Amino acid sequence: MRLGRDGISGLVVLAASLLLFWLTFGLKDSPLVPIGPGFYPRIVLGVTALFALLLVISDLRAQREGSEAPAASGAPAPPPPNYTLVVFNFALFGLYAAALPGLGFRVATFLYVAVSNAVLAPPRGLRGWARVLGLAAATALLTHLIFEGQLSVLLPRGRWTGF
Repeated sequence: MRLGRDGISGLVVLAASLLLFWLTFGLKDSPLVPIGPGFYPRIVLGVTALFALLLVISDLRAQREGSEAPAASGAPAPPPPNYTLVVFNFALFGLYAAALPGLGFRVATFLYVAVSNAVLAPPRGLRGWARVLGLAAATALLTHLIFEGQLSVLLPRGRWTGF
C-alpha cells in the first residue's frame, strides 16, 4: 500500500523529530537548575513525533478505506488550496514575533490569537466576536500562567507597555 502526501509528510516529520529528540540527550546539564536544557525540546519534539505518527496512521487508514470503497461518481470536488491565507498567516506570525519586544508576550499573544482566529474562522455576530476575544484572552493568560507561574520561564515584557 502506498502512502499519500500526508503519510510521506508525517514520516519525514517523524524521522526529523526522533533524530532531534535523540540529539537532545547530548546537551550538557547545568548544576544551577534542576531541569536540564533538553527538557522543553523533548516535550515539543515528543508531541510532534506523536502527531506525525498519527498523521501516518490516518493516511494509511484513508488509503485502505479508499481502496475498499466504490468510486463515487457525483462526489463534489475539494475546494482549491488557499495559498494567500497561508502566506498571510506566516506574515502574521512574523509580525507577532516582531511585536513581542515592544508589546510584551501577553498583549502580542492576545492580538495574534484574536486576528488569526478571526481570519481563519470569521466570526458572525456578537457571539462570534465574544468567542474570538475569549479564546485570545484565555490563550494569553493560560500560557503566561503556565510558563511564568509553573515553569519559571520569563516571558518578554513590553518596552511600550511594561506588561
